Amino acid sequence: MLPGDAEARRRLLADAEEHGAAVVHIAGDRTGPPFAFSVGLWRRCGSPEVVAVGMPPKVAHTVLNEYIRRTVAGEAFVIGREYDDFLQDCPVTFERVDKGYYAEYLGHALLLYRKAEFPAVQLIGSTPQGAWPWSPDAPEGLVRWQRILTDTGRPVSWVPGRTGP
Repeated sequence: MLPGDAEARRRLLADAEEHGAAVVHIAGDRTGPPFAFSVGLWRRCGSPEVVAVGMPPKVAHTVLNEYIRRTVAGEAFVIGREYDDFLQDCPVTFERVDKGYYAEYLGHALLLYRKAEFPAVQLIGSTPQGAWPWSPDAPEGLVRWQRILTDTGRPVSWVPGRTGP
């Protein structure tokens, strides 16, 4: 552990105990979009941690808190299924996060779990017009700012348009 890691771990554990999971925000910069992720769901209820990439911080916080609330209440989310009740007018879906992205996108979770031995999913949003980052008609900004965290950069747990959105 690095200096300050013990205190950060203590705060993450306290937030997870109080709220079901902690939500960590990472600011975007000129090289990458902002993102937010949960820490503590796997420990608390055996459910995957969740990450949202490219959403404004307030939106990401609201969406992740909704995922946490519903997960703690016992709901399980199906990979590749479309959900209409997270974002107004923008369906979302989930994809498994490749472990190669854990250090970059779920780093604080490694303070809690020590190893990448926990599942994580990415919450992916569409546009109000129904375009997903992998859609041929997706706006360039959506593709660039909502990076898909699989080894291929596209859904791998389901087939777009056939077994998922």
